[in-house]
Amino acid sequence: MQSLSPRARALGAAVLCLVIAVAAGLAVDSRLDRHWILRALTVFLAVCCAALLLTDQTRRIRQIVTAIGLAMFGLIIPWSQTTWSKPPEIEFTLQVATDAKNAAEKASRSSVTIADVKSAAEARGGAVGSFPTEKSPQVHGADAFPLIVRAKHDQGRPWSCVTFTGTNAKVRAC
Repeated sequence: MQSLSPRARALGAAVLCLVIAVAAGLAVDSRLDRHWILRALTVFLAVCCAALLLTDQTRRIRQIVTAIGLAMFGLIIPWSQTTWSKPPEIEFTLQVATDAKNAAEKASRSSVTIADVKSAAEARGGAVGSFPTEKSPQVHGADAFPLIVRAKHDQGRPWSCVTFTGTNAKVRAC
């Protein structure tokens, strides 16, 4: 059986990197910031590594280094970005956003209010706004969007921010 040519392997690797990058980007909840700039950069670097494999290389070590770069930029980094995109505080805020949206829809409103978010966070054991401390006694992020959502009522960081446009939520780390 004859093996594939180096050009066919490189082209297949480039296509596979693009498919993995698109699938990893779409696997993340649409309410989250998907890090498109970083994802596009890793796809570009993976395609560059595949292009280096396309060229006629005489040294085996160069092919090995290029293949490792292709694996890193085409598989490992997109997978890790997708896996780590929802830490516990983001997961909590997504649940609060869903509850607040459901409360607004149940009340027949076309937009989510700050009171909806506060009641949803408190019902889940969290709080809205920064945690007051001696150093910073004033609470921030509790009276206007973007709201700071904390997963635990008596704990400060880590927290995340939520903004609503109508009933569509955008959640990000803040």
